[in-house]
Amino acid sequence: MKVNTILFDLDGTLINTNELIIASFLHTLEHYFPGKYKREQVLPFIGPSLHTTFTGLKPGHEEDMIKMYREFNHKMHDELVTEYETVYETLEQLKQSGFKLGIVTTKLKNTVTMGLKVTGLERFFEAIVTLDDVENEKPHPEPVLKALKQLNSKPGEAIMVGDNYHDIESGKSAGTKTAGVAWSIKGKDYLAKYKPDYMLDKMSDLIAIAGVK
Repeated sequence: MKVNTILFDLDGTLINTNELIIASFLHTLEHYFPGKYKREQVLPFIGPSLHTTFTGLKPGHEEDMIKMYREFNHKMHDELVTEYETVYETLEQLKQSGFKLGIVTTKLKNTVTMGLKVTGLERFFEAIVTLDDVENEKPHPEPVLKALKQLNSKPGEAIMVGDNYHDIESGKSAGTKTAGVAWSIKGKDYLAKYKPDYMLDKMSDLIAIAGVK
């Protein structure tokens, strides 16, 4: 079946929010666990929802931790967020070639809107599924299936692109092809362990994979 739909994770895939996320975690964790967490220790927290992460770290305090994280994150957002190389050009070419494009993320809608606006990517997407829109976050298939439904697409016609294991697992569970990105902050080898169908060294690699003429 020919690919006509491409779904993307947002953070770490389309836009580089890694430094913003790391700074937000360190700011919050320093308050609750002074001197305990360094940069390398928060890398595993990138990807899962804040609720999942903070509940595991300090049960009963997760809502206050999320509030502190988001206040810092929003304050520093536009200063620290950038897009990755070849992302804009690739999305533009895919859109012009008639592909249906969507975002599937564990971020809340207002934060997603901020990221797309500051990078100018908002105009490319017909479907955006955020944490606000689902009962089950990635790696559950629900977010991917919801985006496909909004786009009137079938799993066999789609590729799910992401920088983390839960993107790959969500796509696989939903029945799509999957693509990992080599610029994942956790490393290409880490992502390869989850056996995505494709590995992108740069976003423009999608052009050939999707069969754009």
